[in-house]
Amino acid sequence: MTQYEAIKEMRRLTAAGIFFSFIYMSYSRERQQTQGIVEVHKAKLRKRGDKKYNQFAEIMEEYLDVNSNEPRHFYHPTLMFFNGQKITVK
Repeated sequence: MTQYEAIKEMRRLTAAGIFFSFIYMSYSRERQQTQGIVEVHKAKLRKRGDKKYNQFAEIMEEYLDVNSNEPRHFYHPTLMFFNGQKITVK
C-alpha cells in the first residue's frame, strides 16, 4: 500500500466514523530531529491545516489520538504502517 492509498483510506474511515491505527517516524522540522517511532493505536483524522498558515499543510495530516485525546500531526513521508500494512513510498 502506498502512502497516498493509506491516507485516502484514513479519510474514508474517518468519514465513516471508524478508527484506525498507524505507525510513523516522528519529526520536528524546527529542531530537525526525530523522537523515534510513534505507534497510534486508535485514531481519526482532523481537519487539515490551511496552507496560508502552514506551508507544509499539503504533506501533513492532523489527527486525534483517541486513547489520549491529544491532537497531533504527522508528515506523509514519515508514515510506515497503516492498520498493520507496510507503507511503500512512490
